[in-house]
Amino acid sequence: METIRIGIVGLGANTRSKHVPGLRQCERVEIVGVCNRTMESTTRAADEFSIPHRYAHWEQLVDDPNIDAVVIGTWPYLHCPIAVAALELGKHVLTEARMAMNVDEARHMVLAADAREELVAQIVPSPFGSRAGETVKRLLAEGFIGQLREVVVLGTNNAMADPNQPIHWRQVAQLSGVNMLALGILHETLIRWVPDPIRVQAQLSVFTPHRRDPESGATVAVGTPDSAHVLTRLPGNACGVYHLSSAIHHGPGFQIHLYGSEGTLKYLLAPEDRLLGGRQGDDELTEIEVPDTEIGRWRVEEEFIAAIRGDERVKFTDFATGLRYMEFTEAVARSAQSGTAIDLPLSES
Repeated sequence: METIRIGIVGLGANTRSKHVPGLRQCERVEIVGVCNRTMESTTRAADEFSIPHRYAHWEQLVDDPNIDAVVIGTWPYLHCPIAVAALELGKHVLTEARMAMNVDEARHMVLAADAREELVAQIVPSPFGSRAGETVKRLLAEGFIGQLREVVVLGTNNAMADPNQPIHWRQVAQLSGVNMLALGILHETLIRWVPDPIRVQAQLSVFTPHRRDPESGATVAVGTPDSAHVLTRLPGNACGVYHLSSAIHHGPGFQIHLYGSEGTLKYLLAPEDRLLGGRQGDDELTEIEVPDTEIGRWRVEEEFIAAIRGDERVKFTDFATGLRYMEFTEAVARSAQSGTAIDLPLSES
């Protein structure tokens, strides 16, 4: 393939800041088409980025035989239909995270990708943990913490602490589905290092049940939680605790802790991006230096293009991995709704 021709559906903030510049740094890649929610927005994006073709509907872009690959930058409610349609029409797919609205859609996407194994189907990965992720993996393999005993996942901020703050699209269930807070991307980061949980128990809270819609000005119901507390059981009798919130002040931020029989690893994900560790007998945790050979960087677009050319396989993140974090997210939602523990993996009934 001499030149890979890209069509973008949903050229929003992340696509502007990451995907467009990342794709344009790749050789023999052209962004040839764009479609946003409105024709006005599509025209603005096309003019701003000198994209030659613009479409009134995403179906037109996906159906265009002159497009080789589709980048999906929309909200989650369109990820499944666009991805499946693109794959069925023989086009490679890169879709934003929050893979789908729910686990049924995620399974549909996996089936579509499996049916066209010659095509690349990639999800924009969690950005957390990329810098020191390989070091964490190596230390665990070397037995730094011994046998895993406990996991702690923290993801807190005060983004929605103010009840007068307008509703964000991530709080609209019709757009975001079962996805909530940073649960999915933090869990995706965790399962790069430890096994998937086999049981989930959760409770969710909405502190501000209604907010103003910034587009219509109407007061609307909030469809996703402000706070999530989750208990998990992992294989081998290890256990986990998750605390997610967008409604508290002075919280711990974003962190993952791994506690074992011989030591501890604490990854302060954001904003510090520092890895701390300590072994049995140490008085305190100290910062672990990440070797230059293990430092990770953002290379999503580069990986996507290289996979299309057959130079590498997608590592971060394929559809099968996305299904794993979607199953976990839906299990959390089901547990909170039912008040019972939910076993994983979920049945397909």
